Formats: sequence, C-alpha cells, structure tokens
Amino acid sequence: MNTMNDNKETNDEKLKWKKTSEELLLKTPVCGIYTQHEVSPLGIEGDYITMKARDWIMVIPEIDGNFVLVKQWRHSEQRLTIEFPGGVSNAGEKPEQAALRELEEETGFKVGKLTKLGTISPNPALFENHVHIFLAEDLVPTNVQHLDDDEVLSCFQLPIQEVIDSYGNSEYTHALMGCALAFYLRKRYCK
Repeated sequence: MNTMNDNKETNDEKLKWKKTSEELLLKTPVCGIYTQHEVSPLGIEGDYITMKARDWIMVIPEIDGNFVLVKQWRHSEQRLTIEFPGGVSNAGEKPEQAALRELEEETGFKVGKLTKLGTISPNPALFENHVHIFLAEDLVPTNVQHLDDDEVLSCFQLPIQEVIDSYGNSEYTHALMGCALAFYLRKRYCK
C-alpha cells in the first residue's frame, strides 16, 4: 500500500517548475518586478510576476517586560501601524549586522544579546527575498535615533502582553509582525 509520503523526493520533482526566461518590467527603489516564463513537469506553461528585493530584517527588542516598538505611516494602507523595528538590509550586509543597525537607527538602542529566531518568506508567490527575525535583549539606550531621510516614526515601549493581546486590532496589522510574535512565543514558551 502506497502512502502519500512514499517516494517523497520523486513526488516533489513532479511539482517543480523550470524557469526558461526572465524579463525586468520595472525597477523601483524597493524591488525589481520581473516576468518569468516557466514550464511545469506536466508541460503547463505560463508567465508569472516575481519581485526581487534585498532581504528584510525585523527585530523584537525586549526590555524590562516591554517590547520596544515603532509607529509609522504605511503608504499603501494610508494609515499608521505599530510594529517591531526593522528594514531592508544593505547590499553585502549580513542579517545580524542589519539587525543591529536597524535597531539602533530606529530606536536608539544598542544590543547586548542578539538571537536569530528564524527566517521566513514574506510571500513566496510573489517575493523571492526573505525576512530574518531577531530577538534583541540586554538593551543599552543611546537616546539618539539615526533615521533615514524619508523615515518618520516614533519609538516607545509597551508591555509584552498588551502587544500580544492587541495584535490584529487597529494599528497592529503588519503580517510580518505576527510571524515575529510567533517566533517570540515559540522561543519563550515552547522550549
């Protein structure tokens, strides 16, 4: 009797499409938008849109029973959101370096202990980049932010449980923050 798990590698090969061509449609400061022609193992062909961007970073800063958060304007939603600090890694920058830089730039905190919690794909149907999520502990305040020219945000602390309870409500709508919270909860409560 065959089960669905028998010959997993053989079955997986039957699911993999092959990219035969790629064309840049639009280059933006955030990402490149491409069309890719692909062929399935069954001979199905199609053109698919993909977005290529540098990896993103999200840092969960924890201090004295609080999370350090940022509030900023999100242009697509035309609203303010509350999130963990983060951003885009610079060319050639390792995720850990980007996490330390982004946290200090946005919050004015230096990190005593940085732990990588995981890496996810923000949306594998469209984006080819990844999001690296870190926990920052033993924070040391510098009280100086180093924001990018177009970055306007406020930084503040809220109790951890309040943030967890509020996720999904009103200003807590950033989906990647939900993923970061899942990593945080796994780290704190599942081991």
